[in-house]
Amino acid sequence: MKIRDFCLTSRYFQLNFLGLLLLLLLMQSCHYGVNNEAKSSEHGVSPMNTSFSIELRKIVLINGHAEQSAMSDPKSKIISQVWGSAEIADVNADGQQDAVLILTQNTGGSGTYYYLAVAIREGNNYQGTAVFLLGDRIQPQDIRIEDNRITVKFLDRLLSEPYSNLPTIPKEKLLIYDPKAKQLINVEQDFEGEADPSIMTLGMKTWYWEKTEYNNDSSHRPALPKVFSLKFEKNGNVTMSTDCNSMQGDYSVTNKQIEFSNIASTRMFCEGSQEQLFAGMLASVNAYFFTSKGQLVLELKYDSGSMIFR
Repeated sequence: MKIRDFCLTSRYFQLNFLGLLLLLLLMQSCHYGVNNEAKSSEHGVSPMNTSFSIELRKIVLINGHAEQSAMSDPKSKIISQVWGSAEIADVNADGQQDAVLILTQNTGGSGTYYYLAVAIREGNNYQGTAVFLLGDRIQPQDIRIEDNRITVKFLDRLLSEPYSNLPTIPKEKLLIYDPKAKQLINVEQDFEGEADPSIMTLGMKTWYWEKTEYNNDSSHRPALPKVFSLKFEKNGNVTMSTDCNSMQGDYSVTNKQIEFSNIASTRMFCEGSQEQLFAGMLASVNAYFFTSKGQLVLELKYDSGSMIFR
């Protein structure tokens, strides 16, 4: 082969190789762009990229993290971030999956504050709602969601313990998401102060029988606390526990009138059980109301007395 022909052939292959290389680079660039666009779209609708208000300060999360300067000291940083992962559920019953998160915030001091937050799904966006303070330097353990009821379990300390001690005391908070007010409402389970009966519902928690008071000044109490319980489901079912058997049945509500029916029970025999007494009382219930102490009161027929649950 002549030198001139060889040079032309070599240049031809070089040009083809460069063209192929350029084509591969373009394809990779397109692939990266598509992936990037998809990731960007996914990133935009994540609850990890939502704005919340903590102590009247707007927090804008990006990938679950926010950092901003403190007003009192620009050199000091306020760091907010998502603890763990979001729990997904439809808490406002609009057919879209919302997110429940725990946020932590460190304002530059020794404290790390934990907040419960809800991000409401609105089409292709999440809308952050008001947060609820759980505590300082606690240890979250579990979040359970039933409809608009959110139960948070965590470890805390005794009031007398220093924050240098690890949290070891199990605690539980029950909160209800109010879609009208767009906020979380704390439901005190051992409450001695004021509650708001207008927002309380039968299905908001498991109710434990405390006592039954009759109009002749007599009363009955369970021999064991937090053993006799009622749990109301939205489908009209009610489950019950006693000091002997488990029970289930139906309930119907009209205004504030309530009636239990089709009660069935397991058939274990327990000597000294108060189960028959408890079941007989429920059979006589015809109305209910809530008190400002966070109690459920089931009124017995003929104005004879009341079963009190907390």
